[in-house]
Amino acid sequence: MKLGFIGTGNMAGAMIGGIIKKGLMKPEEIIGSDILEAGREKVRKLYGISVTDNNKEVAKADIIVLSVKPQYYVQAIAEIKDEIQENQLIITIAPGKKLAWLEEQFGKKVKLIRTMPNTPAMVGEGMTAVCANEQVTEAELRAALDILEAFGEVEVVAEHLMDAVVAVSGSSPAYVFMFIEAMADAAVSEGMPRQQAYKFAAQAVLGSAKMLLETGKHPGELKDMVCSPAGTTIEAVRVLEEKGLRSAVIEAMKSCAEVSRNM
Repeated sequence: MKLGFIGTGNMAGAMIGGIIKKGLMKPEEIIGSDILEAGREKVRKLYGISVTDNNKEVAKADIIVLSVKPQYYVQAIAEIKDEIQENQLIITIAPGKKLAWLEEQFGKKVKLIRTMPNTPAMVGEGMTAVCANEQVTEAELRAALDILEAFGEVEVVAEHLMDAVVAVSGSSPAYVFMFIEAMADAAVSEGMPRQQAYKFAAQAVLGSAKMLLETGKHPGELKDMVCSPAGTTIEAVRVLEEKGLRSAVIEAMKSCAEVSRNM
């Protein structure tokens, strides 16, 4: 089987690295195309895959990942659509590009799997949502899930939830990084060296997320476990509530989802 990537940016690189590291495919079974030579050469040197500046060459692969930015989807699909055969599988990673829209761009029935990964895929801790059109068989969907599981967790969702996925996992690493940075800034203001502050803040977030996933407890219950009566934590929680942390996060995510819906 041959796997092709049209676009070799950060997300494509994360996917390629995970696939090779897990032994799902060998470097010689993967090909990537990019209009930028620097992008092509980066993945070639890092992962040993074949690269080209010709998207049509990648379109010969059994599974093709459209990993260009959303604004380039029309151009990329127009270039390869006549090359695509009914037995090939197309995986997309663009927010806002619905299955019906994608089918319209190809101008024919093609096997389409729409996904929304996130950047923690770069360290093997991605979260990816998946939905497929009617042309995709169970076996083909399973093959796609195997690829996506190479760099994190995967869930099959109804397509109408994809905009929520963009807000809750696709874009959310940015919110988390802002939270970590803010915590580190506060620690620095209390005298802690900056690099040490980043480590303490990041590890606290990592450990808390792991604790939630592994215990299965409600996040409110886990929060209450830290909040002793008249203690330091409940005072910090009071201030966060006063400043509108929950409302700010909810409104930010609703705005994010709305942009995704209108892309």
